[in-house]
Amino acid sequence: MNWIKITIIGVFLVFTGTTAIGQATKKLVLGEQPVFKVKKANQLIVVDGKMDEAVWSQTEARAFNYFYRVEKPDDRQKMLFRMLWDDRNLYVFFEAEDKYITARETKRDGQPYFDDCAEVFFITVPDSLDTHIGYELNLYKAANDFVYFNDFLPGQSVAMKSFNPEYQVEVQVNGTINDNSDIDKGWSMEMAIPLENFGGLEKFSPVQPGNKWAFLAVRQDRNDAEGERRSTSTIFPIYEIEKNVHQANRFGLMEFVK
Repeated sequence: MNWIKITIIGVFLVFTGTTAIGQATKKLVLGEQPVFKVKKANQLIVVDGKMDEAVWSQTEARAFNYFYRVEKPDDRQKMLFRMLWDDRNLYVFFEAEDKYITARETKRDGQPYFDDCAEVFFITVPDSLDTHIGYELNLYKAANDFVYFNDFLPGQSVAMKSFNPEYQVEVQVNGTINDNSDIDKGWSMEMAIPLENFGGLEKFSPVQPGNKWAFLAVRQDRNDAEGERRSTSTIFPIYEIEKNVHQANRFGLMEFVK
């Protein structure tokens, strides 16, 4: 019996070791993961943090099923993500369940990612993985927006924070911010990002049916009003989360549809 146990344990170690190595070295091929469909809005979208427009229910809604830095059961909370487009804007909607809603940052280009925070990154030409445009916002609408350069120098990446574009964002909070004495319900965030924010980069893969961009959507979830502990969830898997979420080869694809 002992040799059977040893064999089973050995097989388990080899399997798990191979899996860990495979995840650490895996180079994601864009298109490997299910493509996120982004429907064209057929009506005016009012950016108010609510999904009052019927078209929101007609586009894809995808949950964030990949969790990192999970220490407590409350670190796995539900998030749904939606997008729309029209000839002027991309529309982004985050819908989060949250028992303990937290926000502290109030400055632009600060650190909203240490709060309850929604993040979305775009690459307008899917094969150009060295640079992406990012938006990170907490529930005070404090924004950290940037152009991110992977391997700007060998082994060094950098975010250009002088990128301060104009866009609309509104938040709805169902609970109390920074009061963990009660149980909150959650929050939602809606954004309208003008296509002109991409500075002409979108022209290489125009926003029209059939074209695709690469993207990643991220949630930072803080359930500790005083400390720095937070969990992270994403719409696509990030294998080396200890590095950061800006690994463009881990992004997925979004396709513009009618």
